[in-house]
Amino acid sequence: MRTSLDNYLGVHPLALQLEAKRNELLAANLANVDTPNYKARDIDFKAALASASGAAKAATTGNASLPLRGAADAAAAGVDPSSLRYRVPMAPALDGNTVDEQLEQSAFAENYVRHEATMSFLNSALRDLMLAITGS
Repeated sequence: MRTSLDNYLGVHPLALQLEAKRNELLAANLANVDTPNYKARDIDFKAALASASGAAKAATTGNASLPLRGAADAAAAGVDPSSLRYRVPMAPALDGNTVDEQLEQSAFAENYVRHEATMSFLNSALRDLMLAITGS
């Protein structure tokens, strides 16, 4: 059963975890920019968040179990396999690598800003909760 704190924070803790996993994937893409035949991966954030929040609700109510992670890549990333995608290159490399360095850097920066915004929201919510508890 969900606690009052879970209800108070809403979907933001799950979003924070998914943003961290996406940062890992994007960093791996950037690290393998020169690796032949490396396929750039990313998370469909909207689908992953919907899947994770639905699974969390089902697990806490006892009505269903968490979704199985059948794909090895998805299991390694810690996300639902239906939300893990391979990036389609705009200009494919001759060596089969699909990493576009500028696109990955842009996606990484955008995800970092979202991660920081989520952290800021959670910090503010927890600060307000402490203020309500302590009164000062």
